[in-house]
Amino acid sequence: MFTGIIEETGTVLAAEEGREAIKLVIESKVCSKSLEVGDSLAVNGCCLTVAELSGTRDNTVRFDLVRETWKLTNLQFAHQGILVNLERPLKASSRLDGHFVTGHIDGIGSIIRWEQSGKDWVLEVLAPDEVMRYIVSKGSIAVDGISLTVAEVRKKSFLCWIIPHTREVTALRQRTSSSPVNLEADIIGKYVEKFVGARK
Repeated sequence: MFTGIIEETGTVLAAEEGREAIKLVIESKVCSKSLEVGDSLAVNGCCLTVAELSGTRDNTVRFDLVRETWKLTNLQFAHQGILVNLERPLKASSRLDGHFVTGHIDGIGSIIRWEQSGKDWVLEVLAPDEVMRYIVSKGSIAVDGISLTVAEVRKKSFLCWIIPHTREVTALRQRTSSSPVNLEADIIGKYVEKFVGARK
């Protein structure tokens, strides 16, 4: 379980397809310090398992991705030098500053508006129907693992206002219009839908 509060941006060193799995290697300066092989780490909001730690200070982290994960997330577009959002799992004793994020991606969206407005930024994401059904105004959405508040809901897209701090400390600073982003809808909406549907 994660919160959507990004701890750092890591840099992709390699993303290579193999016969049995896809190897994803990233450089991490903060999260890697407390990681061990077998631990979980959210990469662009996708929960992955650490397969190997290396480097002079164990700051290189390798993950082995199954093809389903590769196909259903924007990690399929990862390449050397691209930034990814990183977050370690929530501790039971920690404060929940964002919202409950499971690390299970619901779909890939596409940025269709990413522009500055005053000191802040406007982010509009085109989202698939299976994600849009759970999005509500003032509700929560995880975009590449970032916990954001929905400012406006449109027929096929949603808008979020991004403060300068969020842009500066996440991979959003490298994103442009048409960039693919991982989306995870608020899990509460999914449970509500299931419970209400069961009563009909």
